[in-house]
Amino acid sequence: MRQRWNRPLFLIVLLLILSLYVSETSSQEQKSFLWKVQSKKNTVYLLGSIHFLKKEIYPLPRKIEEAFDRSAVLVVEADVSRLDPKVLQKLTEAAFYPENETLESHVSPETSSLIKKEFAGIGFPVELIQKQKPWFLALTISALSYVKMGLDPTYGIDIYFLSKAQGKKKILELESLEEQFQFLSQLSDREQESLLIYELKSENVIEQETNHMVQAWLTGDVRGMESILNQGIRQDPQLSSVYDKMIDERNRKMALKIEEFLAAGEDYLVIVGAGHLVGDQGIPEILRRKGYSVEQL
Repeated sequence: MRQRWNRPLFLIVLLLILSLYVSETSSQEQKSFLWKVQSKKNTVYLLGSIHFLKKEIYPLPRKIEEAFDRSAVLVVEADVSRLDPKVLQKLTEAAFYPENETLESHVSPETSSLIKKEFAGIGFPVELIQKQKPWFLALTISALSYVKMGLDPTYGIDIYFLSKAQGKKKILELESLEEQFQFLSQLSDREQESLLIYELKSENVIEQETNHMVQAWLTGDVRGMESILNQGIRQDPQLSSVYDKMIDERNRKMALKIEEFLAAGEDYLVIVGAGHLVGDQGIPEILRRKGYSVEQL
């Protein structure tokens, strides 16, 4: 009689163990936006970052945390924790027009009209808007859209690991904030305006696209991420040159620096925007073509 009564309990325990095992196996098989690149000397982990996220995204998958724990060096595109007055001064010079210039003299009347419509009622001083260069205004619009969605840069992947690494790991930059500012400000007026128009016109779909992007990141869906990031190019061919400069050219330069890391004697975790890790011109494929062992984890 005792055995008969204990059997249901035994089955419940067995099912719980099996469900935990299946869950753990599924978790291990689930791809993430993390790559393992190996040379004869060491390992470099490549992690795609989304710069605006919610607190609920944490804790991160265990394999990502383990890659951080194994790495002696953390590398980011630009170390935002080093934002000092000199950097801010350079940002101001790169992002704002001098006293005798305004945005209206660098964009079409149609774009000016879109900008006025966008900022009507928000409370932004007109003078502040008119002094911003198109590339910086595009970033402003994008950031405001993310904030409206409840996303927060303090929960971005790069910020999270920069905070964890402070005082514990060596921190390096692939680029620098100054380099990024200068690069964007050197885009032609036409390229900057194309970028601005894209941000202005995509505001209505940005929430849906961002949700899809986060889901693609969570599931390691490289093709899905690439499709989302490429939508702007398909809609506006003028953005192709911007994409080439902002993504492809920088990918090649970043890959060269990562090769230097692959010749070192310690392991690295390199965090870059997720868009740099997808497609035939993405950093993983560039390194694979160079003969390195590249595996998505």
